[in-house]
Amino acid sequence: MTSVRLPKLPDRTPLKVAIHLMPDLSRRLEDYVAAYEATYGQKVTVAELIPAMLDGYINNDRAFARRKK
Repeated sequence: MTSVRLPKLPDRTPLKVAIHLMPDLSRRLEDYVAAYEATYGQKVTVAELIPAMLDGYINNDRAFARRKK
């Protein structure tokens, strides 16, 4: 039997979450989508960007990181 160094991957099954956005935030997210497309030349949707935005926000929240220690 061959073993590998890489540990078993965690569960990566996506979870669906529904949210309600205020009209102003919805417009700003659509503007962000347009800016993303202009920057990278790739069409994306708000739904595709939100997880990356939330992940970046949480990963850069120093107060949250200190609390978790």
